[in-house]
Amino acid sequence: MSNTSPSVASLIESLLFIHGEPLSRARLAKALSVSEKDIASGLDMLRKRYEDPDSGLTLIEKGKDVEIATRPDNAGAVERLIVADREETLGKATLETLSVVAYRAPVSRASIDAIRGVNSSFALRSLLLRGLIERRSNPLDAREYEYEPSLRLLELLGIGSIEELPDYGSLARDAALEAVVAGDTVPREHQDLHETDNGH
Repeated sequence: MSNTSPSVASLIESLLFIHGEPLSRARLAKALSVSEKDIASGLDMLRKRYEDPDSGLTLIEKGKDVEIATRPDNAGAVERLIVADREETLGKATLETLSVVAYRAPVSRASIDAIRGVNSSFALRSLLLRGLIERRSNPLDAREYEYEPSLRLLELLGIGSIEELPDYGSLARDAALEAVVAGDTVPREHQDLHETDNGH
């Protein structure tokens, strides 16, 4: 095993990949304990790396926020996979994440992770690609996003509003879940929960 420390560019790439949402340069700098100048240099390296036609990724930047996305030239192959994926049955992790979004919306990824006890990035990405949920900026915190059910989900469920879900009134504001989101406790059943959804 190599003892060489990973470069800032490598670390940025890993954080953007696992986070699944745009990250600001300031937040990246704080997470990596480096300066924003170091982040700028790392992003320059990633940008040059993604200019290689053999790279399947590209860097999207909007203001101070950055995000990793698939290369536009590969859109056809990506779309075919998405279409095929939509036709497959949702796995346990994705269904669990969808349930949290449906009953707790609008809900941040941090809250979803707290309720489930695991990282939900891949499950959220799968649901976004399927068009079952939507993402919007959090009006109370510009650094994060909130997730909510999409109209497509309501259509598929055959309901006019999310409030028509079974036991919505009690589950949407369950006291135990409120405590979890507040960081007071994590249910035992979530402590050893692992993603089992084939990468989603």
